[in-house]
Amino acid sequence: MAATVITSAQLGSSLTGLPAGSDAITGESLALRWYAAYANVRHEKQVALQLEGRLLDCFLPLYRSVRRWKDRRKEIDLPLFPGYLFIRIAPQDRLKVLSVPGVVHIVSFFGRPTPLPDAEIETLRERLRMCAGVEPHPYLTVGARVRVRSGPLAGLEGILVRRKDKFRIVLSIELIMRSIAVEVDEADLEPVGRTLSRV
Repeated sequence: MAATVITSAQLGSSLTGLPAGSDAITGESLALRWYAAYANVRHEKQVALQLEGRLLDCFLPLYRSVRRWKDRRKEIDLPLFPGYLFIRIAPQDRLKVLSVPGVVHIVSFFGRPTPLPDAEIETLRERLRMCAGVEPHPYLTVGARVRVRSGPLAGLEGILVRRKDKFRIVLSIELIMRSIAVEVDEADLEPVGRTLSRV
């Protein structure tokens, strides 16, 4: 049985996208960008700890959930996007992420890791710091698109949904096709691009 040998130059080439033997490093290849990493479900917290142990910037959004058993109830922190966490790396550092046990892959299109807009991650971080009552929500592509006019969520845009007698705005991370829902007051909403209809 024949074995294939891959040299470190070839490995470096496949990781950086530069031709083998090329010493050219562009400013773009050194820029830190946010990427979504897919990890084994229910191992996201351990993966995040390992990434932070390797001095990589990692963001694992969590929400608080109440679990009830016969004899007790307990509040636990669960991943907002099960299976996903966010890492801020330069493209040539992706091997450091992929070598962490529990990391399956970095979200990619056409074989190239796809960065997330910095503003999307910062908005998510800021909203999680400022708001309680955030929880996962099914990913939506249709519905009334709205903007919050006032309050701690001012400027947030999303899709309006109704749950019982409360309104929620759904914020979507399109790259990983995941969403979260946040309760809002209908009076604080304005339509984006079209008229707001009652849901």
